[in-house]
Amino acid sequence: MLKIFRKVLLIILMFTFFISGKISYANEIAEPKINSRIAVVYDRDTGNVVWGKNENKRTAMASTTKIMTAIVVVESTDLNSIVTVSSKAASTGGSRLGLKKGDKISVKDLLYGLMLRSGNDTAIALAEYVGGDVEGFAELMNNKAQDLKLKDTHFVTPHGLDHQDHYTTAFELAKIADYALNNETIKNIVGTKYYTISINGYPKNLVNTNELLGYLNGVYGVKTGFTNNAGRCLVTSVKRDDIDVITVVLQADTKKDRTNDSIEIIEYIYKNYVKVNLDEIVDEKFQEWCLINKGRINIKKAKSSCIELKRTSLNNNFFIVRKDFIDKITIDINAVFEHEAPLQNNTITGKIKVLKDDEIIDMADIYICGSVEKKSIMDYVFQCLKKFK
Repeated sequence: MLKIFRKVLLIILMFTFFISGKISYANEIAEPKINSRIAVVYDRDTGNVVWGKNENKRTAMASTTKIMTAIVVVESTDLNSIVTVSSKAASTGGSRLGLKKGDKISVKDLLYGLMLRSGNDTAIALAEYVGGDVEGFAELMNNKAQDLKLKDTHFVTPHGLDHQDHYTTAFELAKIADYALNNETIKNIVGTKYYTISINGYPKNLVNTNELLGYLNGVYGVKTGFTNNAGRCLVTSVKRDDIDVITVVLQADTKKDRTNDSIEIIEYIYKNYVKVNLDEIVDEKFQEWCLINKGRINIKKAKSSCIELKRTSLNNNFFIVRKDFIDKITIDINAVFEHEAPLQNNTITGKIKVLKDDEIIDMADIYICGSVEKKSIMDYVFQCLKKFK
């Protein structure tokens, strides 16, 4: 009877383990599966990569180039200026606004044609007006890329038609888009679904080529693109509650793929990630550390042994992290316990590291608040006299 009971108990335990294992497995967060060969999710608040797929690989970028074109134009010229379209601009192929030689149109309306209709003809018209010619404008684009400290981005044209020396990465393209969105003019343009421009005084209605704008919750930009080398491309800015990200998908085979892939990674982020207050976590750990270790800091020859420890601010008080990785955020605190007076005000004595899976995501310094004076000869005399009292 006892043997039968043991067998039943063993079966129950095995079944329970099996079921719990199934449940655990089912609750695991699955990585997004996308067809695009290159992608990234970029946190606008911290500049960190939240999720990526070959995000640092150089690639063609097609018409997402026009994000940088818009930046250079907006920062270089009066948007109310009138441009006369050249024969070169009018004959540019690919996606077009439909400009003709001699057409007169404002810089502002050209920008709408650039970012909504993705007009290659408007890109050349703007490049010639601002840079004198395409080569001169490309130099301005590359100068801006250097200003933004982009190491894997180089421009040859203002429209992004394929060229072996015209490339970027998903990560750096996200940085370009982030910078562009800090400009209210560009942000308003890329967030517009419908707009009417004027060419030679006649109205022309435009519809934004960004298929997610006005369709997916929180989307407020940015730009589409396509060439044979770049594939189907889409840069998207999304904000829901306190999470503001830019997603980039490049090298998609079809428009449907780039749309579905963008939605896939956007929904993955907002379903599975939260914003964590790192500052609160670090402050709590630092106060605990001070209670234990403050008294261990020995400053030789100091006039007073009473010191106050403080920490510098983090680079980013908040960090986007996947829900199941929150417990993997750890705080590592190290300090120098032996010093010799005198010490200058705000002398650094330690370092606080914030880690996620052993990767440093932020740091702060620990410093001694105030200066520490060195004992004088008279201080030693008085110290000796006290001993003999």
